[in-house]
Order: sequence, then C-alpha cells, then structure tokens
Amino acid sequence: MTFTQRLLGKLEGVWRQNHSHPFVREMGAGTLDRDKFRFYMIQDYLYLIDYAKLFALGAVKANDLATMEKFAALLHSTLHEEMALHRAYAARFGISEEELETAEPSPITLAYSHYMLHAAQNGSLAELVAALLPCMWSYWEIGKELSRIPGAADHEDYGEWIRMYSSEEFEALAQWCIGLLDELAEGRSEAELARLEEIFLNTTRYEYMFWDMAYHGQMWPAG
Repeated sequence: MTFTQRLLGKLEGVWRQNHSHPFVREMGAGTLDRDKFRFYMIQDYLYLIDYAKLFALGAVKANDLATMEKFAALLHSTLHEEMALHRAYAARFGISEEELETAEPSPITLAYSHYMLHAAQNGSLAELVAALLPCMWSYWEIGKELSRIPGAADHEDYGEWIRMYSSEEFEALAQWCIGLLDELAEGRSEAELARLEEIFLNTTRYEYMFWDMAYHGQMWPAG
C-alpha cells in the first residue's frame, strides 16, 4: 500500500464529504445558483494567487532539476490556465477586472491559504506536497465524477469548469503530485508520516470549508 492509498483509506469519510457537498452536487446537476458560483470564483481567484506560491516554494525546496521543472510547469499552469479560466468566468458573470483584483478574501480563504503557506515554508518538500495535494487531487476526482453526469460538461455555466478539472492534462498534474508524495514518504518514521497525514487531513477539511463558505456566501461575521 502506498502512502497516499493509506491516506485515503484512513480519511475516506472526510474525503467523500467534499465530493458530496451541495455546491458540488448542484454544479453537476446544473442547478447551482449563479450568485453562489460567482462568489466562489472570486474567492477561488484569490486562493489561487497563494496556491501558486506553493509551486514556487516547491521549486525552491526541490532536490533535482526534473522536480524543479515540474513545479515551474505547475506554477505556469496555475497562473496562465486556471486563473485565465477564472478571468473568463468573471467576464461571463459580470465581474469587472477591478472587482476581481480588489476583492477581499473571506476568513476561510485566508485561513486555508495561510495554513498551506505556513506548512510549506516551515516544513520539508513532503510537507509542502501534503498541504497542496488535497485541492488538486479532489478537484480532479470531482471533475471526473461530474463529467460522467449526462450534459454536465456541456452546461453553459459550469461545463467549462468540469471540462478543465476532468481533463487529461489536469489528471497528469494530479497524478504526478500523488506519486511525488508517495516517493517523499518512503523511509520516513511513523512520527513523520503522522505529521504528513495531519497536514493532508487539515487541508482536506479546509476544502470542505471552502465549498461551504462559497455555498453560503460567508464573509466576516461583523462588518
């Protein structure tokens, strides 16, 4: 059993909660309120700015050129493909460039991105990958699941999102990160593996909280 297989085996209940969140289910059914998706796209755009920094840190912490090049490719893909999708959606949903660039992150967006950056900056490459993997891995799985729903990938609002995250290109990136964590986990003590598991669990929890925040439009509780 690989380390990532062990992770899913132990954390399957938490993992599946993300896949069954109403935001995800309604997006697949094409019934998600457009205002909820609009809120999500703005917050996810802000999240991706910090998420991209994880790939830059990965290149810094990498021990070989091949890994450095892969993290550089992930950084480029995030900045020029994922964020381009968000900007295209912004135009479609009536979000001006100024609104996108001056938007304020929700407390969940701040907490999630800051937790990942803290784990990445203060830990090893293995801890960095454990922090970033739940987002990439779950989006790939969710994209695949939603793409199997008849008509979901062709939906005028949500089809492009589903097509991106179910694509072979995104799958290759996710699979590489999964394989890298398995490689980095080899030979580590149980205490070290427990630390990686803790980080992976926490960012998996944050994934659920992010969907929930977007579904309910949660910002700060007091003005």
